[in-house]
Amino acid sequence: MPSDQELVRDFLDSQSEAAFRRLYRDKTPHLYQMALRLTAFNEFEADELVQKMWIIAIRKLNGFTWKSTLKTWLTGILINLNRDELKKEASKKKVTDALSAQKAASSTTISGYDLEKALSNIPIGYRKVIILHDIEGYQHKEIAALLNINEGTSKSQLFQARKALRQQLTSKDQQ
Repeated sequence: MPSDQELVRDFLDSQSEAAFRRLYRDKTPHLYQMALRLTAFNEFEADELVQKMWIIAIRKLNGFTWKSTLKTWLTGILINLNRDELKKEASKKKVTDALSAQKAASSTTISGYDLEKALSNIPIGYRKVIILHDIEGYQHKEIAALLNINEGTSKSQLFQARKALRQQLTSKDQQ
């Protein structure tokens, strides 16, 4: 298995479709899972997000300085794109309304603990931090850099995200 640097170097040197395909196949499964979580498991939006991320990444790959891992850099692009998409979509109220409607529609058909649904029903800021910390294993310092927030904000968001997730799971259990 070639290293990230070898994959990137191969692509930058050859600019070939085959070299890009190797890089894409190596990194996309992780990025797609992240995109699914960020888009509340909307497969179409996740696909779009990953494709847009690759377009940006390929354009900027020559300037990548390896100050972070390739995975972290690509994840940062993905998260920033998601943030921009949410801003374009509508105001925060519109997003909250959509999440509330989804929760109401799913609560009658889903029984038990459905972690993924509960995760998709918490606010996007909380969702990003809990995904990056608890699922992806990033440290608060890395999360702060990726999301352009303070380290303390990351810690606070994680606390609030866990609290909101517990509330989601508890409310599903009581229904």
